[in-house]
Amino acid sequence: MAKSVIITCAVTGAIHTPTMSDYLPISATEVAESAIAAAEAGASILHLHARNEDGSPTPSADAFMDFLPRIKQSTDAVVNITTGGGLGMTLEERCEGALKTSPEMTSLNMGSMNFGLFPILDKPYDWKNKWEPKYLEMTRDFIFRNTFKDIEWVLKELGENHGVRFEFECYDMGHLYNLAHFVDRGLVKPPFFVQTIFGILGGIGADIENLVHMRRIANKLFGEESYEWSILAAGRHQMNFVTTGAILGGNVRVGLEDSLYIGKGELAKSNAEQVTKIRRIVENLSLEIATPTEARKRLALKGGDQVSF
Repeated sequence: MAKSVIITCAVTGAIHTPTMSDYLPISATEVAESAIAAAEAGASILHLHARNEDGSPTPSADAFMDFLPRIKQSTDAVVNITTGGGLGMTLEERCEGALKTSPEMTSLNMGSMNFGLFPILDKPYDWKNKWEPKYLEMTRDFIFRNTFKDIEWVLKELGENHGVRFEFECYDMGHLYNLAHFVDRGLVKPPFFVQTIFGILGGIGADIENLVHMRRIANKLFGEESYEWSILAAGRHQMNFVTTGAILGGNVRVGLEDSLYIGKGELAKSNAEQVTKIRRIVENLSLEIATPTEARKRLALKGGDQVSF
């Protein structure tokens, strides 16, 4: 019998900027309301970043605390806080929110990489804020740092000291082998959550052959029963890629962090709209959607009563 599908919703992220969509959640109220609606639509995990008033990414723990208690009060969904933060932040800054709030889950990128957003500048946007084009241009000469030392520090500070479990973000084949290194050392124990990510410039491309190969290698390294596999794809590849992943037995991630669109040329008006669409697709495939309780059990999470918000 097929397992139910865990839907993660990445609510706002740190890639897209306010000019790109008026529907991108910026304020604490917008992030909270959008996250709650996504959970009501069927997302069992909410992946969260925080932003300043001008929409720029912020690592501030206080900014996270402006919306986390409301989300916890209004939904049973698992809260997953970023440790990727915003591009250009130090590791300590990136982890500030997670260290203060001690969530059930955080993201953890499994390798250093180029992270090119600068091609977005080719589009004819009338930028609302001066920081936006500068932020995108910076990625032309930028390495998103996640060294073995960095990864081990997060595993110990958040994993061992806070009981946090991780969304292991794997943007390329080598990231799976990096994760296997930490599994072999006993710093990562099953069941673990592997998020395979496609379509970021600097990571593996959004080709179905890559999706199948990543799954095959993950099974070889970890054994199919040791981990939960999830799929996300950036931009226009989002829905067709996660649909294929669900057919192949994976969990799925959607949200305005990953794509601003609901269809070709049509901006999504909310995160809930994307969750509703992928839920409908998954259910039309005769698959069931996982509840937060099911997600917690399968990922061995500490529980919503063990967080600090």
